[in-house]
Amino acid sequence: DWYRANPITQYEGYWASVFYSHLAALGLELIAEDVTNHGCIDLTVKIPERIYLFEFKVVPDQATGQALAQLKARGYADKYRADGRPLHLVGIEFSRQQRNVVGFEVQMG
Repeated sequence: DWYRANPITQYEGYWASVFYSHLAALGLELIAEDVTNHGCIDLTVKIPERIYLFEFKVVPDQATGQALAQLKARGYADKYRADGRPLHLVGIEFSRQQRNVVGFEVQMG
């Protein structure tokens, strides 16, 4: 079928756009490719009570933890620490083979 033959699902940007479109439909404040001095946060979601920082990774088959690890290693939360709202780091990993979420980690920043 077309879904299995379509290579677009093997790219992080595809999955980021899926999440972005769903969250945008809710009317949330979103920043895609949110620039920091250490790189780009894939997606930042701001709600009045808190801020969520998302990193998406496509992995060969099983979760590796590299999405959340990147958020922490690059200090992406530093950009929003002075804001005062609670920060949540969200790492989501998609399997290149299964074309589905295989890893989902959340950490208070």
